[in-house]
Amino acid sequence: MTVDVTSPCEGAAGGRRPVRYARPTLAARAARVLRDNDTGAVITAAPRLYPHMWSWDAAFISIGLARLDLPRAVAELETLFKAQWRNGMVPHIVFTDDDAYFPGPDRWGTDTAVDGPRNVRTSGICQPPVHAIAVQRMVEIARTSSPEERADAERFARSIWPALYSWHRWLVEYRTPGSSGLIAIVHGWESGMDNSPRWDVPYAAVNPGDELPPYVRKDVRVIGDPSERPTDKEYDRYLWLIEEMRRAGYDQKEIVRRSSFLVGDVFITALFAVSCDVLIELGTEFGQDEDKLADLALWASRARDAVAASCHSVSGMARDRDLRANRWLDTQTIAGFAPLLCGGAPDEVQLRLLSLLDSDRWCGHPGLLAPVPPSVSPMRPGFNPRQYWRGPQWPVVNWLFGWAFERRGWHERARKLREAGLRLTDDGAFGEYYEPFSGEPLGSTDQSWTAAVVLDWLCADAD
Repeated sequence: MTVDVTSPCEGAAGGRRPVRYARPTLAARAARVLRDNDTGAVITAAPRLYPHMWSWDAAFISIGLARLDLPRAVAELETLFKAQWRNGMVPHIVFTDDDAYFPGPDRWGTDTAVDGPRNVRTSGICQPPVHAIAVQRMVEIARTSSPEERADAERFARSIWPALYSWHRWLVEYRTPGSSGLIAIVHGWESGMDNSPRWDVPYAAVNPGDELPPYVRKDVRVIGDPSERPTDKEYDRYLWLIEEMRRAGYDQKEIVRRSSFLVGDVFITALFAVSCDVLIELGTEFGQDEDKLADLALWASRARDAVAASCHSVSGMARDRDLRANRWLDTQTIAGFAPLLCGGAPDEVQLRLLSLLDSDRWCGHPGLLAPVPPSVSPMRPGFNPRQYWRGPQWPVVNWLFGWAFERRGWHERARKLREAGLRLTDDGAFGEYYEPFSGEPLGSTDQSWTAAVVLDWLCADAD
């Protein structure tokens, strides 16, 4: 691709926050968060709000851990994959004994699922497939360390490869319905972007029945400002979808046939494409089966084509597809930049997206504290700078784009995103997400995956 990408997201001139911590101190604080959130069995996503193991959190956490303690990083992903379902699905939550989170394992009711794991309790849905990316990153980090750590990391990559392949195969076998080629989700939680405006239209068609069991939320008790969280009406829909899955006995094909919510997720599809590429690289290096490598190449190609086909003819932004209503969803969010993660779209489309990302609609908005792409453009109707996926900035999403840009050879763009991410998080609070104009940490603080990506950014600068 011959795209000129030398003009990165330039910083905004809005209100500035003084640097709270010098980088060595920030690194020490990030390491402490990972240490303090370690139960000995798992590193919880956050100490108060999220006391369990989340799937894509664990992937990012393992990257940060590899900077500190490779065996502990390996153990984290091994624990997650011990909970892999027998059909290949990696569940979005692996529950600990802590009962401070809702919905807990009893509400999910996966204990009797035919394909569920034994001796561990999990949720019944998945999250974005970023685990191959984490494994490759761990190997890269270990190769800058001792020969022993390099050998251990390579041994781990070789041993976990079949489980990663099985996870990718599950997404193809159970989550590519219809002709769009997009990976489908059956719950907004599977996207990782729970209450994003991306899902407003398909969620409006979810009608909770009178049989929805009563419930008491726990998240709004932990978060000081409940307006940052999804509404009760949204939660009714979330829980109704779980109820539908329970009634289907977690039969994946039945869920896809009958779930009230079925959306082709362009962001997950892009991540799937590039994760297949990564898995091919790992498999080629470590001598995996040629037929499986060919499978991955085919899946990556189809996913990349699906992302490119979703791009709007005018804006260039990628779109999700409501598979129940058979229509494109034109809500413009950070997911619209999915082609920049995986490539495949025509050069002119990617240039248009890069220009849009740099513009005052996104990273170049003059009010932003740091030029980190917010979850929704500040210039879009419905933008809410404090509410979860409806406006705040997410460090882990910034890490993903920076990683992808580095991989694609866009080194200056990657560097700028890394610097912007550090500027956003230099207060050392390690927020789950951030208010874009003030830089206030929102949601849960001492969030493990935020600490992990900050640590990786800091160490990358020192490498």
